[in-house]
Amino acid sequence: MIKKGLAVLSVLALLMGFASSNAGAQDRLTLAYVEWDCAVASTDVAKAVLQEELGYNVESMSVSAAAMWQGVASGDVDAHVAAWLPVTHGDYMDATEGQLEDLGKLTDGAKIGLVVPEYVDIDSIEDLNDYADEFNGRITGIDPGAGIMSRTEEALDEYGLTEFELQEGSDATMSAALRDATRRDEWIVVTGWSPHWKFGRWDLKYLEDPKEVYGEAEHISKMARQGLADDAPEAYEFLKNFSWTQEEMAVLMEWNEDGGDSYENAVRFIEEHPDLVDQWLGR
Repeated sequence: MIKKGLAVLSVLALLMGFASSNAGAQDRLTLAYVEWDCAVASTDVAKAVLQEELGYNVESMSVSAAAMWQGVASGDVDAHVAAWLPVTHGDYMDATEGQLEDLGKLTDGAKIGLVVPEYVDIDSIEDLNDYADEFNGRITGIDPGAGIMSRTEEALDEYGLTEFELQEGSDATMSAALRDATRRDEWIVVTGWSPHWKFGRWDLKYLEDPKEVYGEAEHISKMARQGLADDAPEAYEFLKNFSWTQEEMAVLMEWNEDGGDSYENAVRFIEEHPDLVDQWLGR
C-alpha cells in the first residue's frame, strides 16, 4: 500500500507541474486518462476537437486511475472522460465527492467482468475452480490500480476461487495473452470490459456473475475540475455535449489497434464524422 501511495503522489507531482506550466493560459487544457483502449480513444477525440475545432492547446497524460481522479479533484487537471460508474470507479467517486463536476454520460452499456473465449465450455464464475488446471490457475488482469482488479479480488473471495491467482499486467499484456491463447484454442480467463476492441476481434463471452460482484451494466461519464465553466466555457460546453455510442467508439479503437498514431486517427475520425462534431459543438 505504501508503494502504491508513493506512486500516486509522484504522478500527482507531475500533474501539478503540468498545471503550473499552464497557469494563466486560458487557451491551455490538461486531460488525464488511463491506458484503456476506450479511454485512449475518447481522450484523443476530445483533444482533437478541442485543438482542431476550438483552438485550445491540450496536454494529455496517461496516469493511474487514482491519480486521474485526484488530479481533477485537486484542480491540477482540467478533465477526464473515463469515469466508469457506478461500480468500477465508485470508490473514487465517493472519495472526491464535492471536489469535481460530473458532466454527464459519455456512453451507455459499459460492462466489466471475467471474460473467456466462446470455445471455453463453462458459463459461470462459479465453475472456475472445477477447471483450474485448464486455466493454469491464473486470471490474467491489468494494472493493479484499476477498479476491475479490486472487484476481481472480491470475486476470488466471494466465489472461493482458492485455485486461482490474479496476475497483474496492463491492457496491452492482457490483450496479447488473449491473442496467443485464441490462436492455440487454449483456455484463458481475463479481466474484461466493454467497450473494447477485443470483442470485435475474437468471439468472447462474459462469465455469469450470480453474486453480482461486478454489478450490472455501467456507463462512462466525464469529470471536470471546479471552475472550468468560467475559465474555458467553450471547452466546458463541448465536454458536456460530448457523447458517442460504443459502435462509434469501436471504429476508432480498431484503427488504433491496426496501427498509426492514436491522435492522428482521432483527427481522421472527426474529419469523417462532421455531423457528430457539429452536434458536440452545438452548431
